[in-house]
Amino acid sequence: MKLLRRKPSLTTQIALALLLAVVAGMLLQHQADFVNGYIKPIGTIFLNLLKFIVVPLVLFSIMAGILSMNDVKKVGSLGLRALLYFMVTTLFAVTLGLVVPSLLRGVIPLIHIAPESAGGAVEVQRLSVMDQVVNMFPSNIIEPFVKMEMMPVIVIALFFGIAMVHVGEKGEMARKVTLSLNEVVGKVLGYIMALAPLGVFCMLTPVVVDNGPSVLASYAALLGLAYLCFFIHAAVVYSSAVGLLGKMSPLKFYKGLQPAMLFAFSSDSSVATLPYTMQCTEKMGVSKDTGRFVLSLGATINMDGVAIYLGVASVFMAQCCGIELTMGQYLAIAFASTVASIGTPGIPGGSLALMAMVFASAGIPVECVAVAAGIDRIIDMGRTVMSVTGDASCAVVMQRLIGRNEERIKQ
Repeated sequence: MKLLRRKPSLTTQIALALLLAVVAGMLLQHQADFVNGYIKPIGTIFLNLLKFIVVPLVLFSIMAGILSMNDVKKVGSLGLRALLYFMVTTLFAVTLGLVVPSLLRGVIPLIHIAPESAGGAVEVQRLSVMDQVVNMFPSNIIEPFVKMEMMPVIVIALFFGIAMVHVGEKGEMARKVTLSLNEVVGKVLGYIMALAPLGVFCMLTPVVVDNGPSVLASYAALLGLAYLCFFIHAAVVYSSAVGLLGKMSPLKFYKGLQPAMLFAFSSDSSVATLPYTMQCTEKMGVSKDTGRFVLSLGATINMDGVAIYLGVASVFMAQCCGIELTMGQYLAIAFASTVASIGTPGIPGGSLALMAMVFASAGIPVECVAVAAGIDRIIDMGRTVMSVTGDASCAVVMQRLIGRNEERIKQ
């Protein structure tokens, strides 16, 4: 009787929600108005709840992580190591995204596109490298919170967290308030996560209804390329990093990360998945302070899935338009994709706004973004899983490096 009364685990609940969403989506294929009018809004409410808590979560998690360390040098060391890890994996990601479709040229079926018929131009804000750097430092402390600009929020958290450590006793009141608010935010997260299965079902059902077999068939080549690269990157780069640097079995890592990966796939939002990723890494032995600091940082600047897809989409669309890419164009795509992935918002569809910048850097018609947008939501699910997995792998590796350094100090 006790077994029958036991509540299913979060992984089981989310998996069931995904399965039910697929079934419901197929059954309601001709009831799009009903689904979009009554089911989708519930999923939107759930996603909005997660989004509204993300900014305070990142702000107070980073500040609390710094305060708990009580060592600015340690914070700087951890931050630099995590940043280096993210940069290296992103370079691997974009390289993979360029190489795989190039090697399969002539084998994969292409969607033949004439540049003039690629669709309407997509208006985006093209950001240079220095624009990205300048935008990290806000002139108004309120604006980043209102617009949910995560890079400035992280900079603000770092400044205030380090300042509270530096002022010592005079900052004790601010320290207590920060740690208290961090606990309150965690409690609010608990309330929101209790709605996860319902939220997943209501978010995924409209996707199944709107993107049926006909759309999947039309873009099968692009979908296949993207997910093939996702799998290779996870199997080679993340598994090697976790196994060699983190000293953890890759199988144990992926099994422990299942709840976060499932939620990332259904919500296609890396920042919304942040609470689940934190819970999973803690169960794998990553300390709460290290996990929150690294994962909050990674949710903003580590977008390996985006980097892979930008590379894949650029080469694929160039082939569809009959454009022969030169080595210089490949380098331009690699550089632009790396910069764009760092600045991509961790929310659904966040990569579309910067895809035009990558296309333009290689001379690919910007109008092709409109073509790629047709299946962006489906691919966004996979690339969000990649980004979340990369964040978690970094947390595992950083925990191992911190533990090794502490052992050396004790000796």
